[in-house]
Amino acid sequence: MTLNLNADGLARMIDHTLLKPQATEEQIRQLCAEARGHEFASVCVNPTWVALCARLLKDSPVAVCTVIGFPLGANTPDVKAFEAERCIGLGATELDMVLNIGALKSGDDQAVEDDIAAVVSVAHGQGATVKVIIECAYLSAAEKVRACALAAAAGADFVKTSTGFGPGGATVEDVALMRQAVGPALGVKAAGGIKTAADARAMIAAGANRLGASAGVQIVREWQAQ
Repeated sequence: MTLNLNADGLARMIDHTLLKPQATEEQIRQLCAEARGHEFASVCVNPTWVALCARLLKDSPVAVCTVIGFPLGANTPDVKAFEAERCIGLGATELDMVLNIGALKSGDDQAVEDDIAAVVSVAHGQGATVKVIIECAYLSAAEKVRACALAAAAGADFVKTSTGFGPGGATVEDVALMRQAVGPALGVKAAGGIKTAADARAMIAAGANRLGASAGVQIVREWQAQ
């Protein structure tokens, strides 16, 4: 896949991301302009910017992605569901939610599944996509596999490696493990620390079919130059 993927195809796999708390309106507008110009899959922004991005990207192929229960995943399921519904109402069509990490590590799989399902129910009822961030840096290999299974059982569309705010980002090993765990049924999004075309190529080769990156423009330029 990587050998035959051109720069336009790569761009359509990238969620062009700006989640830092100090992001300004000017920076968000620039993010959307870049996303429109390169036809990235989406812009990924905090909920406060969803309405603006939806206006700026109207009549473009670029989706508006936002984050739910971010970055800790420690909100209650009803709060995550409300946040999801509100964000969809503002124009988001993709939701990257953080699962309940503490419940997962406590072995309370039902709580984890119910938490994801609360968001999936709202999202799928309105045609939105759900990506479940499992925050690999906090998990053992067995916990990563369980998290993927629970996301699949709850009806999620993707599993995602990282928030970018934890102690580590995406690794080739984690992406490969997650792809093995979900098979072809779900998408796998690699995010956190993807800065170069070589990083992108490695993640795609390992099984990722979506990339979250703030360096999308540079990655695509490097890919074109190869």
